This record gives sequence, structure tokens and C-alpha cells, in this order.
Amino acid sequence: MFAIFKREVQSFFTSPIGYLIVGLFLLLNGLFLWVFKGDYNIFEYGFADLGNFFLLAPWIFIFLVPAITMKSFSEERKVGTLELLLIKPISLWKLVLGKFWGAFILCVIAIIPTIIYVFSISDLGIIEGNYDLGVVLGSYFGLLFLIASYTTIGLFSSTLSDNQIVSFIIGVLICFLIYNGFDAMASVSKDGETQRFIQNIGARTHFDSIARGILYTSDLIYFISISLFFLYLTFVRLKQLPR
Repeated sequence: MFAIFKREVQSFFTSPIGYLIVGLFLLLNGLFLWVFKGDYNIFEYGFADLGNFFLLAPWIFIFLVPAITMKSFSEERKVGTLELLLIKPISLWKLVLGKFWGAFILCVIAIIPTIIYVFSISDLGIIEGNYDLGVVLGSYFGLLFLIASYTTIGLFSSTLSDNQIVSFIIGVLICFLIYNGFDAMASVSKDGETQRFIQNIGARTHFDSIARGILYTSDLIYFISISLFFLYLTFVRLKQLPR
């Protein structure tokens, strides 16, 4: 598994794609949070906290994570190297997990520089350092779980076609459905209980819960379940491919 993981990370950083994705994530966040006027602009928000960043980041990752994972199996299928991987003495689970950790770590690397936002917010406050560290840590923690879910969705999508663009589009659509689609469906119902039930199927409710700085077991179980479910679908799909 480590060999696959190492190969994935090297493939990202021996080509411009890894630097491009990390740079694009930081650029988009920087522009929307500090430059462009609008709902996400921190200066216009009026409060020295990172709430806007954690509202914006999940939407950017909906597009960014499938862009990272779209080549994971699609490219292998297109150039014919997937068959070579499948006949090697390595289990399918190790292959899937190696691909997962490679893509996930790249997303984590993209997040690390945003820690500077915490210090910026601290300096912007009327009282220096007057921010809720628990909420900030909880939000980062929730973002990691959300990215893990997006990554497994992207991996599964990349097994569905040998065309990277098709895999990317499928990944974006599924990520969007999981994050925001169920909230939209819930709005159709007029019954409060039904609305809450449908919203709890989606990731947004659970992410918002963790982002408040309170860790509920149900929220962690939700994200772990989503990740394991799509990892399993990836495993099943690979087993179905001809060798």
C-alpha cells in the first residue's frame, strides 16, 4: 500500500498538477475571503472569525477533489497500466487505500497554509487573539472528514470511465448531491420532521455540527460510513473490470 501511496504523491509533485491544485485552492480562497466584495469577504463580514472560510472551502473542494482523483483509475485504464496493477501481488484493498491516501494527503497539504488565516483573524480582532479556538479546530477537523468523503467519491467516479473529464463531472455531481442536494430536497417538504430526516442524510448538516466545535459520535460515524461505503463501491467496481 505504501508503494502505491508514494507513487501517487510523487506523480502529483513531479508534474505541475499538484502545485496547480494547491495554488488554485489558496488563490480562490484568498480572492473570495480578502479581495472580492461579497458575502464571503471577511472585511465586509464585520466579525473577526473564520466562519466564511469554512463556508467557502467545502464548495471549492467539491470541484478540487474530483480534479485530483479523476486520473486515479481513469488514466490507469486509458494507458493500460491498471491491468498491470491488478495482476501484481497486491490486494485490491491496498491498491484502493494507497490511491485514497495519496489524494487525501495532497488535499491536507493544500489546507495547511490556511492556518495563517487564524493568525490574521487574531490580529484583526478588537481584542487580539479573541477567537474561539475550539470552533476553529472543530471546523478544520470537520473539513478533513468532508475531504475524506469527497476523496472516496472521486476515486469511485474515476473507476466508472477511462475518460478523466467524465470521471470529474460524475465526481462533482455526487459530491454536490452528498453535500447540498439533500438540503435542497428537504426544502420541498413542509413537515419539520421529514425535513430534518432528509437533511441528516446529507453531509452539510453533519459538517456544520462539527464546525460548531462540538464532536458528536453520530457526525463522525456519518463521515466514516460515507467514506467506507464509497471505498467499498470502488473495490467492487475494480473487481468487475476485466484483467
